[in-house]
Amino acid sequence: MAEVLELKHQPDLVHRVKAIQEEGFTYFPEALKPTEISELKMVMDELTPIKDQYGRMSRPENPNALDKHIINAFNHDPIFLQYLDRPEVIDLAEALHGDNCHIIGMTAWVTGPGRADQKLHCDWLPLELPEDILADPRVKTPVFISTTHYYLDDVYEELGPTKFIPGSHLSGKKPGEAREWKGETEKSIICNAGDAVTFRSEVWHRGSANHSNENRYLLQVHYAHRMISQHFPPFMNKFQFDQDIISMCSPKQKRLLGDHVNGAYD
Repeated sequence: MAEVLELKHQPDLVHRVKAIQEEGFTYFPEALKPTEISELKMVMDELTPIKDQYGRMSRPENPNALDKHIINAFNHDPIFLQYLDRPEVIDLAEALHGDNCHIIGMTAWVTGPGRADQKLHCDWLPLELPEDILADPRVKTPVFISTTHYYLDDVYEELGPTKFIPGSHLSGKKPGEAREWKGETEKSIICNAGDAVTFRSEVWHRGSANHSNENRYLLQVHYAHRMISQHFPPFMNKFQFDQDIISMCSPKQKRLLGDHVNGAYD
């Protein structure tokens, strides 16, 4: 039987930052309202992936299963703009990455029945270090990239929850073929529609197979330090912002999309 990840609601920003440093993730219950969930799912159903932006409807290895990726979601519909700077989530992102942080990506993801298991992985390992170094309380590695998952369904095991190994960011390495770290095995994020989880890029995790008869909906927002490149394909200056959508942005939303004050290397 799958183990369930204990999701603790941290009371304030200080405790959320501490949870990211120690456990690798933090939890936001009821981050979205029911009306916001239904609106997001409706828009995600209507959108068509753009191949040049690495969007897809399925994976080559599993072509008969829906695995819909809408890359650069903010550029497809203005409904996504409010998820650039969601209250409390953006406070955490700025505490982790600095007041001039930005998003490096936003993906709307619909996973249908039959989608296969992902392999355990970390999204990015910026520093490979021995465990004893990371265990030293004097060592605090920066959180270079974090991801917020907005879960748009009541997640149960058959639907294919995200699997996490809490604390695995302190391993200082990629999982490879490992399935546990220091006795910690993967645990399922079983949560309610509208809940959100923010985690740092080094945490070992994976998406699991959808064995239900329903589609699973997820919105991902990736935040990073100002100095880390934004990932808005297609590249080589071919990506273009939708100017009608940009005109609806607040100053902070524009900054999060890359409208920065001139700085080093610019």
